[in-house]
Amino acid sequence: MEELQDASIHHMTAKVIAAIKNTKSYEPIYKELQKLVCNPGVDTHDMRNTLEDAIKSAGLETEIRNIVFNLVRTRLSRTDDKNLANKQGAKPTVSDPLGYLKRAGVLWDRRVRKSLNAMCTELKVPLHGQPRISADREDFMAKWNELSNYNMDLANYRPVYAPKDLLEVLLSLKGPAKTTENTDQIPQWEFSHIALPVKNLFELRAHYADLLRSDSYLGVPDLTIQCQRILEGRHAPMCQQFLKKGCTPAPYRGALWASVLDSKLHDYDIEYWQKLRNAVWTTDHIVDKLVFKDIQLTASNDDQYFVFEDVLYQVLLCFSRDTDIGGCVEYEAFPVKGKTYEGPPSGVVPFHGICMFAAPFCYLYDSPVNLYYTFRAFYIRYCHRLTTINTHPQGIVSLCLLFEKLLQTYEPQLWSHFRELQIQPLRVVFKWLMRAFSGHLPPDQLLVLWDLILGFDSLEILPLFAIIILSFRKESIMQVASLDSIEAILADLSSIKVLPLVQLALSRD
Repeated sequence: MEELQDASIHHMTAKVIAAIKNTKSYEPIYKELQKLVCNPGVDTHDMRNTLEDAIKSAGLETEIRNIVFNLVRTRLSRTDDKNLANKQGAKPTVSDPLGYLKRAGVLWDRRVRKSLNAMCTELKVPLHGQPRISADREDFMAKWNELSNYNMDLANYRPVYAPKDLLEVLLSLKGPAKTTENTDQIPQWEFSHIALPVKNLFELRAHYADLLRSDSYLGVPDLTIQCQRILEGRHAPMCQQFLKKGCTPAPYRGALWASVLDSKLHDYDIEYWQKLRNAVWTTDHIVDKLVFKDIQLTASNDDQYFVFEDVLYQVLLCFSRDTDIGGCVEYEAFPVKGKTYEGPPSGVVPFHGICMFAAPFCYLYDSPVNLYYTFRAFYIRYCHRLTTINTHPQGIVSLCLLFEKLLQTYEPQLWSHFRELQIQPLRVVFKWLMRAFSGHLPPDQLLVLWDLILGFDSLEILPLFAIIILSFRKESIMQVASLDSIEAILADLSSIKVLPLVQLALSRD
């Protein structure tokens, strides 16, 4: 048994070392280690102990630990999933019980890219962009910090897709299971047929147990001091643990998020940002118009975010040019015949509301560079799962299934009311789930909700929170009989407080 454990540890160590060598931070850390080896305090006769002491004194131990922490929960976990899939069957097959869902994911991505290609053809613009003419380039560069004053004709441009388009595709999914219900009178609740494992309330309560601790952190006088000490220690797991409290001091939230998401700035990050910015300056891309259009339709019309319009242009334009994103985002793989279509450099096709994933970060950072890297890390780890059809436990399909099961189990009256009205409950809350409540909750409460997402490393809090909001407005919902009326009741969430409602949801019988 011990030999097996040793072999497992050796195997994991080898994987971690190989993964570290592929990170951008490897080279600067390696150079620092080389300098430490030459340090007079490192004794060649006791190299191991003296070098370890030197590494600790220089603060490199913490940095290496943080790298390992982030690798284990991101890249290495994805590698393990792929290896397991290869062992179980090498390639996905039609006999896969979730094959229809994976196929739907591939087809959805293909449909989105096809729409973008069709728009390019219709407007007679190249998909891969074209060099900006000299006058336009100079104008763009001069107005880089005030792009809201940059003139651009957007009359013929429209969002490639909106949340309702993805919802319609999800509601039309046909699984292998067949229902015996009378479909003439009762609408189909397709998500109940999807064989994805989701947690019940007991399992959610165990996962979010820290939120139900009897000692409240609200009003603790030394909370700020605790936060300062944790940030001074620079340990990412400690920062993540602190976010679980749900009462992060606002001035320190940005630093905590950057630590948890491993998005602290390095010299090579600044150089890469400048490279992305130059790509925006020199190349005119159809995605630029879609970004401008989206910000003007959403953030610019939002009382909480319109002041950040110029920063959002910078961040999302650079995001569209970032080719590293495509290699970090997971997409479903399934053999589907038909033509494939290319996408933008980042691989992410802008949709209606994409800027609302970035907008809340404007409250955390003054610098667009800091904002960009933390937003990018958050998008890669969480947001992209909300806009693609996938089988991941944190994906939008799993979250929709979790929502329906929780609603049916803990709010049977509401569930029956929706069925009688022949309204899919998801139509009411899907825009919340897909945007992670951005643009729907006040920024101060949204940031608390996202604290919990980062702290517990889970998007499952989104359907749980959606359920408790419906419960909170249950009396009013039960008195109306149309989707428009229900949406009107739920339109204003300005009085909602995240932490007490989540705690209430978890403590239900």
